[in-house]
Amino acid sequence: MKSVMVLVLGAVVAFPLAAAAETWKNVSVIDTSCLSKVKADPDQHTKKCAIQCQKGGYGLLTPEGTYLKFDEDGNKKTVEALNTTKKEDHLRATVVGERKGETVTVKSIQID
Repeated sequence: MKSVMVLVLGAVVAFPLAAAAETWKNVSVIDTSCLSKVKADPDQHTKKCAIQCQKGGYGLLTPEGTYLKFDEDGNKKTVEALNTTKKEDHLRATVVGERKGETVTVKSIQID
């Protein structure tokens, strides 16, 4: 009986953690270093620049204009996505992750 209660309790506790993931679609992906100069027109930001400025990390720009930084693993995933995309600008993506304040723990990113 105790093991059943532990399993039920574990499922109840784990469910909110799994439900916390969000998906942002068609959002601009920008490196932190270039945010201030491209925020007004993020679609003009180039892949070449984004890769060159990767040291500062990346984030997404919400439709409301809020910049959410990616966690370290998300930065690595973004570099991989940028290196594989054929797009040279209009760096829009679908990002799945968990928002914690102004940071996103990125589960996946795909350049659209």
